[in-house]
Amino acid sequence: QVQLVESGGGLVQAGGSLRLSCAASESISSDSIMGWYQQAPGKQRDLVATITSGGTTNYADSVKGRFTISRDNAKSTVYLQMNSLKPEDTSIYYCMLYPFGSLKTHWGQGTQVTVSS
Repeated sequence: QVQLVESGGGLVQAGGSLRLSCAASESISSDSIMGWYQQAPGKQRDLVATITSGGTTNYADSVKGRFTISRDNAKSTVYLQMNSLKPEDTSIYYCMLYPFGSLKTHWGQGTQVTVSS
């Protein structure tokens, strides 16, 4: 069972930056997609950004131009650089890993990001 450990959340003022990290507990040997989702209280979990092991990225429209996703395949780690943060970015951010061909999507425990106005 792969464990995903997130770090980097916190409290920041609007316009500020944060960098989230998510490390898998074991090497990801197969092609995979990793990414970040956000979930505010009482709302569904929504896509923020994803990246394949080949480097193909996908972003939610609301974060394009502000957030950048990257990954280090050797470390089985994915990052989310968040710039120009807005109060509406406040949410719990969850790391996701889906190894292609797997029957299971893995999730981290979530990290809180709070942006004050």
